[in-house]
Amino acid sequence: MTGADAPKRPNVLLVQADQFRWDCLGAAGHPDVRTPHLDRLAADGVRFAEAFCPLPICTPSRYSLLTGLYPHQHGGWTNHSTLPPALDTFPRALRRAGYRTAAVGKMHFTPTYLDVGYDRMALAEQHGPGRYDDDYHRELREAGLAPVVDLVDQEAHLRPLAPASYWRSFGTGRSDLPEEWHSTTWIGERALAELEGWTAEGGGLLHVSFVKPHHPFDPPAPWDELYDPAALAPPPGWTERVPAADLPHRQGYFDYADEALTEPVLRRVMAHYYASITQLDHQIGRLLDHLRDAGLYDDSLIIFTSDHGEYLGFHHLLLKNGPMYDPLVKVPLLVKFPASGAGGERRGERSEALVSLVDLAPTILAACATAELTTPPPTPGLNLADPGADRACVFAENRTFGPVAMARTRTHKLLLSGDHDRAPDALFDLAADPHELHNLIDGPGSARSLSELRAALTRWALFEAPVPTYLDEDAAQIGAPNVPPPDAARRAEHRAHFEARVRRALDSP
Repeated sequence: MTGADAPKRPNVLLVQADQFRWDCLGAAGHPDVRTPHLDRLAADGVRFAEAFCPLPICTPSRYSLLTGLYPHQHGGWTNHSTLPPALDTFPRALRRAGYRTAAVGKMHFTPTYLDVGYDRMALAEQHGPGRYDDDYHRELREAGLAPVVDLVDQEAHLRPLAPASYWRSFGTGRSDLPEEWHSTTWIGERALAELEGWTAEGGGLLHVSFVKPHHPFDPPAPWDELYDPAALAPPPGWTERVPAADLPHRQGYFDYADEALTEPVLRRVMAHYYASITQLDHQIGRLLDHLRDAGLYDDSLIIFTSDHGEYLGFHHLLLKNGPMYDPLVKVPLLVKFPASGAGGERRGERSEALVSLVDLAPTILAACATAELTTPPPTPGLNLADPGADRACVFAENRTFGPVAMARTRTHKLLLSGDHDRAPDALFDLAADPHELHNLIDGPGSARSLSELRAALTRWALFEAPVPTYLDEDAAQIGAPNVPPPDAARRAEHRAHFEARVRRALDSP
């Protein structure tokens, strides 16, 4: 069918944050964080209160979102990995169906503009070589600007130049960029420009991925003064010192020593983390308001989520390098279904279903009435438009420090580790111990729960031979004029330019 006889295809807006805690939403009952636009989105759809990422690292989690597969199936185990070309993605499936597909912001792919199904990509990267390929840093350079705080935080060869204040504050402070050049604003502006091309006939897909609230926690002025640290209470699970079981993780991206990460210091980190979230919420609000003003909001599928969470003081830790406790592996997930499609009647609903980011690909394809992914492994995801979509157990995995697997039900969590010196096996009764402080792995009365969760992991993947990390620096990228050629000299010169700017800014020899 063509023209007036063709059925409408919903537009799809997928908004992703980085390192955004599941509970940092007003809609989730957070006492301090202000997220009015995301709260309104939650009121128009479903808030999945028990959503989990499959691996709490940026790139692996993103590949799972795109493919509907777990890392042991897609092979993207690290931030420096490539999605194998034999695996399908939901953007590719939608592109085959005639959708106009675009991505804006942080993708964290190797190579930088890897073709996963997006026709256009306007990128703002943060970690690795993508920073020296992307659109954002090229524009910063042309404007005579450099994100010194972010470079010092993210580039290993520049971190030794960081001033003492950086280490004392755990990378917290005001951005050295004006708001109009901050990554959150840059991404919001370019996402808005993409939405202006959408029509009532549908068929548009936009994946917007913000860098923030990922560290460094550096909101620009005036956002940096939005929250008073003294008025904030530490989040649930904060401990005055690192528990004995977590001491192997005390020395992470920073040293979380008791005398360094004090409660006043934590509150300052929280103030800037929350400010980054509220600034991000403001940009999301601009996108949603545009869709409402254009008459496109009701019939669009709109999703908000994150690639993983953030400890934010849980067990006296920050960031993400450590055990798969809930603040790290749980993610926010809001889904507003098209009004006239499946799930459209679900408004203002809080779902307790155990769901995963692997569910988003099948959910998006079902909403668009598009054929399933043509991937060799079976996709394990659920269609979240179905009110009955649920699991008895949700899973996650990691191989950063040896193999680690998580099986979690509504009441218990099992963590099995391949490196017992760094992370012993652990079993938690979440009903009695929601902050995961008491390991019951050898405790009396735990045998049944332990046996059931071990069996669930075995059925899932524990003894399945995982796909090894796949990396192809020369994999196919999108064919677009903004994609730089694969020139090592160009990248090295770009890198040297920003290093020189950092050294001048910090007055280092």
